[in-house]
Formats: sequence, structure tokens, C-alpha cells
Amino acid sequence: MNLKGKKVGIALTGSFCTFDKMFIELLKLVEEGADVYPILSGASQTITSRFGNPEDYLLKLRAITGREPITCIEGAEPIGPKGYLDILAIIPCTGNTAAKLANGITDTPVLMAAKAHMRNNKPLVISISTNDGLGMNMKNIGLLCNTKNIYFVPFGQDNWEKKPNSLVAHTQLLIPTLEHALEYKQYQPMLLPYEL
Repeated sequence: MNLKGKKVGIALTGSFCTFDKMFIELLKLVEEGADVYPILSGASQTITSRFGNPEDYLLKLRAITGREPITCIEGAEPIGPKGYLDILAIIPCTGNTAAKLANGITDTPVLMAAKAHMRNNKPLVISISTNDGLGMNMKNIGLLCNTKNIYFVPFGQDNWEKKPNSLVAHTQLLIPTLEHALEYKQYQPMLLPYEL
């Protein structure tokens, strides 16, 4: 499936270490002709970290997509009744966001966007990035894997020696995952090793 002309929501949460890879994929999406709608969690628009600051993220998102990002819950809510997205991807999706999504909590713009989008039976893609994916969050990831219309960018352990519970998506597989999800199929294999 071609992404040209598809309306793709890209929702960012606070796993800042993956933002550089995410921006590369965002550029590729736009180059493919996708119509990209950025959405920011509260953390991604307020926290300055060693990986960058929110002002720079906002500037990059505006420059790449040509759109003003959705930054509040009330701005994300119309995604449901208007049904204007073909697909939504949470990239990166923190363990916090995955846990809330799995348990029906809607307290950020990203979670409201996901809830609003899923009410239309359209695909939601998760690009996981969490230090506790094989720990406390494993049950939430399992619930999401077994939820209708939710698909995962393939993921694996990124640093099994120092962070044995950590899981990170292979961000470079975002586009093929989106293409498969638009046909309501999970891109396979879903579990891939990082570098050994």
C-alpha cells in the first residue's frame, strides 16, 4: 500500500532518546506524500532533557509537516467525530502511555487522540520505547497486542546487559508497519533482536 495522500497522525510522547530517529521517519513519510498531523503529549511539549528542548521539537514538527501540532486534549477530541485520520501512530510510545492506553485512561492529548481515533475502527500503530517493557509494563503491552485495530512497529531489547527489561521499536520499520496496518495486518516479525 502506498501512503501518498493518506492522513497520518503522528503522536509524540516523552521518550526523548528516540526523537532523532522519529524525525528521520517523519521526513520519509512526508516525502512519500503522506499528509501528517502532529500531536504532542504534555511531557513532549514541556520537558527539556539532555536530548533537546520542546521549542526545537515544535519548530521541527512545523517545518516538516507544515502544520501546527495538536497540544491539548480539546484539540485532539475532534479526531473522533470528524474522523479525518486514516491511521494514527504513537511514536515513541512510552511505558506510561502504553499503560494508560491499555487501561482506558485519557489524560493527555496523545491518549485523547488515540481514543478518539479508535472509536472509528481505524488502525492505531504503537512504536514502543520503555525501560520496563519486560517488567511491570509487559502485561499492558500484552493487552495492547491483543486489542483490535492496534499494531506494533517491530521491537526488541535495546540493551539487555544494562537494561534487561527495556524494549525499543525498530523505528526504521514505521512505514512498512503503517502500510500493513492500513490493511489491518500486523507487520511481521513483530519481535526482532537489536544488535547482538
